[in-house]
Amino acid sequence: MPSSAEFFAAYDALLARWPAGTEELDVPTPYGTTRVHAHGPAQAPPLLLLHGGGATGTVWFRTARALGEGHRLLAVDIPCDAGRSVTGGRPLRTTADLMDWLDALLDGLGVDRARLLGHSYGAWIALTYALHSPGRVDRLVLLDPTQCFAGFRPAFLLRSLPVLVRPTAARALAYLDRETAGTGTDPEWKRVFALGAEAFAGRRPVVGRRPDAARLRAPLLVLLAGRSGAHRPAGVAARARRAVPHARIETLPGLTHFAMPTALPADAERRIAEFLASADVSDGTRRTT
Repeated sequence: MPSSAEFFAAYDALLARWPAGTEELDVPTPYGTTRVHAHGPAQAPPLLLLHGGGATGTVWFRTARALGEGHRLLAVDIPCDAGRSVTGGRPLRTTADLMDWLDALLDGLGVDRARLLGHSYGAWIALTYALHSPGRVDRLVLLDPTQCFAGFRPAFLLRSLPVLVRPTAARALAYLDRETAGTGTDPEWKRVFALGAEAFAGRRPVVGRRPDAARLRAPLLVLLAGRSGAHRPAGVAARARRAVPHARIETLPGLTHFAMPTALPADAERRIAEFLASADVSDGTRRTT
């Protein structure tokens, strides 16, 4: 049976693939200490990275290489999920708590305004936060977002149920292998996910209602997985266009839901970089004298 030590060994091995100069930060908040992997020039525009459920902040190692020159990347281990964040203090139970945690996290990082990039569950958090604190979000990138514009496919929930109800590393890995077949999803990340599913079997991530995306004013890029099993990509695209007419929405035909972000093609990473760089905004990092 895998242990938490095996999970953290795999986690650290994946973290070692981040570019040189990556820093490990533990940021205190009223809800405990949040682990953040920070990479890129300290004075560059901050880009907050929010992972999918169970993925941990280590999953962004390729993104760090692609976007780290022009941004200060801040990849979070979301509390109440697998990773090195430690809960404590106030309980993190509701969407309001989650938004308060993010406010406190950005305050602790010295960031007034940031660009947000989220995948799956992290995309739901990012969109929800952009509506909660619009003055703190410059622009938004969502990778195959779940519960943002449409619900899950029932068949996807049924396939996921055994991993959620009786998680084991072997069951989680077999599930990921099926869900990412033919995509080139990173095998070391899949091992982190699988070991974390068992080591953090009691995790209870905060979930809430679908956000009212029609209220979004920040620039938005949505990249959908063309082979996503989580939802119908065409249906999500149509709903996203109706809700956010100014959004840029693209579908990546070869990818499945869990293939993001480790199997994103280089041209998709370039499109993300171009979208983020096109923002006419100032650096959101607070400076003290």
